[in-house]
Amino acid sequence: MASSLSLLLLVLCALPVAQAQLRVFNLRASGLPSDILGITDGYVKVFCGSATLGKTAVRKDTVNPWWEEEFSYFKAQERDVLRLEVYDRDLIFDDQLGVCQRQIRPGTHEHDCFLTKGGTLHYAYTLEQHN
Repeated sequence: MASSLSLLLLVLCALPVAQAQLRVFNLRASGLPSDILGITDGYVKVFCGSATLGKTAVRKDTVNPWWEEEFSYFKAQERDVLRLEVYDRDLIFDDQLGVCQRQIRPGTHEHDCFLTKGGTLHYAYTLEQHN
């Protein structure tokens, strides 16, 4: 019995896990809080599961930034957690303005995320299964 169970587990572990392409795009924010000098230099870091997908450029002196960057990840799996961290770049220490997290699902989706320190992040993603 134990050897049959071991064999079954070995076979199950060898089966490929369905992977998909994740694309994150259309990142923009509104109403970000400004710092002591009255300015905000916002940027976003993008993660899927334990993978770091990258970060956007810093948009200087605006509480309503938008970013042109798109992020792709080819090893995404349905129900992985997409995490977007919004920051305000400062000289010494970048302030985290909030974190948006969501389990991904197939299709194209748009979301608004309310940040803990104020403001809203809007983003879209597409998750397509590999053929």
